[in-house]
Parts: sequence; structure tokens; C-alpha cells
Amino acid sequence: MATTSDISRGMILKLDNNLYSVVEFGENKTARAAAKVWAKLKGVDNNRTIEKTWNSGETVYPIRVEKHTFQYLYKDETGFNLMNNETFEQIVLSEEMIDAPQFLKDGCEVFVFINTETDAAIGAELPEKIVLQVTYCEPGLKGDTATRATKPATMETGAIVNVPLFVNEGELIRVNTKTGDYVERVKE
Repeated sequence: MATTSDISRGMILKLDNNLYSVVEFGENKTARAAAKVWAKLKGVDNNRTIEKTWNSGETVYPIRVEKHTFQYLYKDETGFNLMNNETFEQIVLSEEMIDAPQFLKDGCEVFVFINTETDAAIGAELPEKIVLQVTYCEPGLKGDTATRATKPATMETGAIVNVPLFVNEGELIRVNTKTGDYVERVKE
């Protein structure tokens, strides 16, 4: 058990038999009334987003979660198949449980969050930045770096990312998996 003063971003809380991840939180203080703590919560097992307010010092129920490194193997009709890098145990996750499934490629490292009470996977996320190869885009023009114009490019995973005009087909680029934005070109 914990109190509202222990709330932090990324913490998993149990509310009404559902698990929620804390996205944002803050405190509202007024001169006359007691302080209130608010949090924007994203459902781990139901994909809902809610806002919750507590009185300062009220009890909350955090869930202990462990982060394990898994390797993405393949996708089939059951879901995304991942293998634990330490125990070689394989698990299957649905598309809704993975943070950015459009950027998954074979052999990619994935961080899986495991609920320690039930030993069940509750979600997965990719590293913040990942290197992908451009499989299709319009040809770039030499010297087109002065403007911030972009063009759509198809990655090896099928995802479409807006890239600067100078990026060409076959090049490796680094992509931010949280925002889906181009970061930089990668030298081979």
C-alpha cells in the first residue's frame, strides 16, 4: 500500500479491479480546502484513459511490475511471438498490448512488463529509438536541406514515416518509436 504522495509517472495502480498506468499527475492546493491529487491514467488491460482525483494522503494500491527484455520472433494469427532473452521462454502478446507494433522487426529488442502478483504480461514497449531501413520513397534531390520539407517513406516493417527530402531508398534511419518521427540518418 502507498499514499497519494508516492504517485509517480509510469506507476501501475489498481482501481476497481483494473490496472492503470500513471501518465500525468499533479496536486491542486487551495487556501480553504484540503489539497487534492489528480492523475491522468491509461488502462493497461482495457485501453481506456481516465482522470482520477484523491484527497491528499489517501491510500492507493500500486502493483509491482518487473521489466524484462524479450526478443521479437514473428507474428502469426495468435499475435506477436516474443522470447525471453534469459530463460528462452516464449509468450504471445496481442497488438493492443504493444506500444508501437508498426516498428517491430525480426530480432528486435522489446521490453515486456510483467505483473509480479499474477506473473502475466501486462504490456510491452520498444526502445525509444530504433534503426530501420527505408524500402520505398521518392528520390531525394541534392542540396535539399535548407527547408524542413518532408516526404513519406515506407520502412522495412511497413510503417510510413515522414523523412527529410534528402533521405533515399535503401538508407538506414533512426526513428523515435514514441512519436513515430524521423531522428537522423545512420551511417552503415
